[in-house]
Amino acid sequence: MLVLRLLNVVAPAYFLCISLVTFVLQIFLFIPSMFRDPSTTPLFSPALLHGALFLFLSANALGNYVLVIQSSPEDLGKDLNLGKGGEVADWLDGSRSPGSALPSTHFCRLCARVTQRHDHHCFFTGNCIGSRNMRNFIMFCLYTSLACLDSLVAGMAYISATLSMSFVDPLAFLTLLPHSISQFFSGALLSSEMFVILMLYLWLGIGLACAGFCCHQMLLILRGQTRYQVRKGMVVRARPWRENLQEVFGKRWLLGLLIPVLNVESDYRRQKEK
Repeated sequence: MLVLRLLNVVAPAYFLCISLVTFVLQIFLFIPSMFRDPSTTPLFSPALLHGALFLFLSANALGNYVLVIQSSPEDLGKDLNLGKGGEVADWLDGSRSPGSALPSTHFCRLCARVTQRHDHHCFFTGNCIGSRNMRNFIMFCLYTSLACLDSLVAGMAYISATLSMSFVDPLAFLTLLPHSISQFFSGALLSSEMFVILMLYLWLGIGLACAGFCCHQMLLILRGQTRYQVRKGMVVRARPWRENLQEVFGKRWLLGLLIPVLNVESDYRRQKEK
């Protein structure tokens, strides 16, 4: 448990550090290198378009990241009758007050609260993912993956121009790291260039991981399930996939796809307000 709590603090700091390094490399290294002659650069040059695209992707990724933390799942433990002197762990095991438990609720030991439609605990946000912040979490994964892909392409263009090498051959990227390490220790490669090459593989790994996680999460949403339900083998009521999507993304799904907006309120809160 101590290791998990430590990871819950280190992982968000690691993500913010990678985001800051990516932003600095894009703004102060990659984009300026695309301008050959700023005095003759047209208005809609590739550099300006790339800069606008990167800022759009970064703003959506960081905006949804903040909303995931801000829209943390509400604590239902104070509203559930767990029994006098009863432990939450007893309620989780189903040995106490089974009629008072809402479906798909779960107690997170890291957050120390009961959340509705619990999916999983995300260490990179230091928060649980549930019904309130699921849409923002998916948008965060999507735009993080796209931002990493954008940075990967820009970094490869920078390395290609700096080292006068071509990435037409797919094996060129696979052999870039071992070849660069040998050149770095022999003194033929600068530290800044070696750092950019390492960041290329880091962006590739983060981008593929976020894309795969986003696709897996969308598949579960279409089925009307959460990762917690799948892990526990819970049976869910079959519903049309359109209803499952609308429950997560709401009717303003297009607005949430373009700009970071708050997620729809949970069914539990709407029933409680009624």
